Amino acid sequence: MKYDSKDIEKIAEGIVRRADLPMLGRNPNRTYRLGIMGGTFDPIHNGHLVAAEQAFYDLDLDVVVFMPAGRPAFKQDRHVSPGEDRYAMTLLATSDNPHFLASRFEVDREGITYTADTLALLREVYPPNVQLYFITGADAIAEIVRWRHAETIADIAHLVGATRPGYDLDRARSTIAASPYHFDVTYLEIPALAISSSYLRERVAKGQSLRYLTPEPVTGYIHKHKLYGARPNTFEASELDRAQEY
Repeated sequence: MKYDSKDIEKIAEGIVRRADLPMLGRNPNRTYRLGIMGGTFDPIHNGHLVAAEQAFYDLDLDVVVFMPAGRPAFKQDRHVSPGEDRYAMTLLATSDNPHFLASRFEVDREGITYTADTLALLREVYPPNVQLYFITGADAIAEIVRWRHAETIADIAHLVGATRPGYDLDRARSTIAASPYHFDVTYLEIPALAISSSYLRERVAKGQSLRYLTPEPVTGYIHKHKLYGARPNTFEASELDRAQEY
């Protein structure tokens, strides 16, 4: 069965709506810049949010889409919280920012999710005047040349490597330079990236506070759903009351 351009546009719009993706590219006379914040977000924290905010302004992006991984290939040997929980926390964390969106694009896909496949699908959905900016940690940039179909990633997206202060970029830069593929990379120094999801999980398991490390609605969700070994009796009563809203 053949589809004309209007049919293809309708199919693409349907995918965009179902996955909570932004509608971009309709004006052929301008260029759009779509930021894609990839990660497991188990849980999402302020470092992720600050990195996305800085990328939005520094790279003149139109919007940043937070895309929790479905079944990330590099974490098949360890426990990862259910996609619905990670998506819900991401939605809560980004809901008050007008240029942030949380998307189900990877969470709803079957099988193991690979960055190259995600970017290839997005490239099919959006017209050529929408540029893709994939935002990730500088640690991942150093490994990306070994990811599945790295050449596809290089062809499709501009990479944005978020680094913490004092991070040595030599390894990432030398790895990218030695790669047979042409990666276009921008590095951004993000002070808040000293925070990590694993650190937050450890604090929850020990009954320690997450205040100022992640938005309060995320903290409420973690305790309400008893993620990461959360113990309700260690949670402040006022925060526990707020958690019932989610």
